Amino acid sequence: MGFPGYFLIVMEFIQWSKDNGVPVGPGRGSGAGSLVAYALKITDLDPLEFDLLFERFLNPERVSMPDFDVDFCMEKRDQVIEHVADMYGRDAVSQIITFGTMAAKAVIRDVGRVLGHPYGFVDRISKLVPPDPGMTLAKAFEAEPQLPEIYEADEEVRALIDMARKLEGVTRNAGKHAGGVVIAPTKITDFAPLYCDEEGKHPVTQFDKSDVEYAGLVKFDFLGLRTLTIINWALEMINKRREKNGEPPLDIAAIPLDDKKSFDMLQRSGNHGGLPA
Repeated sequence: MGFPGYFLIVMEFIQWSKDNGVPVGPGRGSGAGSLVAYALKITDLDPLEFDLLFERFLNPERVSMPDFDVDFCMEKRDQVIEHVADMYGRDAVSQIITFGTMAAKAVIRDVGRVLGHPYGFVDRISKLVPPDPGMTLAKAFEAEPQLPEIYEADEEVRALIDMARKLEGVTRNAGKHAGGVVIAPTKITDFAPLYCDEEGKHPVTQFDKSDVEYAGLVKFDFLGLRTLTIINWALEMINKRREKNGEPPLDIAAIPLDDKKSFDMLQRSGNHGGLPA
């Protein structure tokens, strides 16, 4: 299917992370069902043992590139991205831009501020827009009867909303994708223009995650997971005590997944931040 290069790149930076003390997640999503990923130590879960084999991650009908969601310790994730930049060249590695748009509530507030309306006036209108995901002004007018009422009754409200309708959906600001990184076979600028973030240190593509793939670049997800950071802190504390007692360090991978004491604790809700039984 033409994906060996992708697998080998992911294998390399995961192995580098483990060799350099960067906690890495065991694997999740459809990638955890890949036997090739397990054989290359991209994931730590044996799909045969846990009956995870299914044709979602790789199958002949797939039209897009496979996508491993790789979790790293929040504190050390940037070290991995730095390693990848050193490995493949800083002119070939970049993070990905995101665009924030003027959604229904935000566009009312922004237009109201520019028009010089008092905060209370604008706030009263924007609060009538339901906070549902994907809400638009058109949907808000259908869902909230007060909106069309004040629109017809108040000329200033009507002027504000008419202008807001024209600006709704326009890009408001640029940001950086939480985990997306692209690695180009040549210079990134052969595929996409670049933009420097606010700190001026890290270039990001001016194409978003959909457009970079359309341009022929492959996206890798370097996700920062705070849970891995907390687990790492806990292991460091535990192993300091074990070292004082002359005990070997605790290997979290050696803890059995059917440990009865752990499940008893979860059933008693004797934990913080975990999943209760």
